[in-house]
Amino acid sequence: MTAQRQERYGRSRQIALIVPVLAALTGLWAAGLIPAARATTTERVVAARFSGLAIYGFDPVAYFVQNRPVLGLPDFEAQEAGAVWRFHNEGNRASFVAHPEVYGPQFGGYDPVGLARGVTLAGNPRFFVVAGERLYLFGVEAHRNAFAADPGRYLSEARQRWPELEETLAQ
Repeated sequence: MTAQRQERYGRSRQIALIVPVLAALTGLWAAGLIPAARATTTERVVAARFSGLAIYGFDPVAYFVQNRPVLGLPDFEAQEAGAVWRFHNEGNRASFVAHPEVYGPQFGGYDPVGLARGVTLAGNPRFFVVAGERLYLFGVEAHRNAFAADPGRYLSEARQRWPELEETLAQ
């Protein structure tokens, strides 16, 4: 038998062993003996998919204090709204914990221009505006520029549509 045929034979044998194991596990899960996995993050706050870091690990307070996006550090974390938030220093962390409704991005970090159009577009932490003492993130630079020119136009529509759109996002 050639090396290729031996290799193929070995693989098919491995697959033949795995199939019954998977079938048994599926049966145990269906019978309720293995609990279903529960999500540990929420879609109601823009977060990195695999790490669960809110607004991709950027410090939400830094937008107010330094007027620029600053990556948070693992040493300064807090949990809020089903996500892990990172901060550049302990002072920023303490400010956020005391007032998450002030420092957290509005609409959970979703783009208010997209929301005004009926779409949940995740905001990019690098495209932001602080208006009316609130933080807004935008999916694209053009949305940020349009919003900055006329925030009231987009905010009234976004606020009106947000409750319905928020219901479509996983908790």
